[in-house]
Amino acid sequence: MSTDPSMMARILGESRTIAVVGLSADPDKPSHEVASYLQAQGYRIVPVNPKGGVILGEQVYPELAAVPFPIDVVDVFRPPAACPDVARQAVAIKARVLWLQLGIASVEAERIANEGGLEVVMDRCMLIEHRRLPGA
Repeated sequence: MSTDPSMMARILGESRTIAVVGLSADPDKPSHEVASYLQAQGYRIVPVNPKGGVILGEQVYPELAAVPFPIDVVDVFRPPAACPDVARQAVAIKARVLWLQLGIASVEAERIANEGGLEVVMDRCMLIEHRRLPGA
């Protein structure tokens, strides 16, 4: 796991498509706020939630495996106990990064993702880290 600012800046600079696992349609939820912000910054947001529907104008997929195009970052808004399964799915779809949001950490998910070749960021908010970028 890394919390190295230069690594996070590189990930944010190189990534374009972000699957948000646990994205809520409720605008008062942190997942919605973060995804909305990232979308406004030009990232393609891919909502992943078994409830389905449309969030932020994007089709919601029930799981990562259902997304029919490549994902750069899997941004996770799920409890730590759910993260190992999300990490397995992220490895299976060949994502580049597993990013566990602020307050979320899982040593097992980190191990699974690292063994699958993914970079891992834990306990960091993509919105906060993006705002720290020069010119953001």
